[in-house]
Amino acid sequence: MKISMAEVEHVAHLARLELTPEEKEKFTHQLNDILAFAEKLGAVDTQGIPPTSHVLDLKNVWREDEVYDWLTQDEALANGPAAADGCFQVPRIMEE
Repeated sequence: MKISMAEVEHVAHLARLELTPEEKEKFTHQLNDILAFAEKLGAVDTQGIPPTSHVLDLKNVWREDEVYDWLTQDEALANGPAAADGCFQVPRIMEE
């Protein structure tokens, strides 16, 4: 499978990227190199090898659920610049 320059231009258009002709040529070559490497990986015989999600034999490591004191609402609100009615008060971002 080869990537054409037209496909690189199409993807650049979708991503709203403006590429120079040199960049289009460079990215076309790089993407074709990546696809060629992926084809080599696809040719590797993996018969009898179990699928893995990680190279190391890891198990989920969960911390113990421990109950401890947390900030009260007033303490948390004291960390912000302003508070009103039990909430952080922030500047308006939309005009009326």
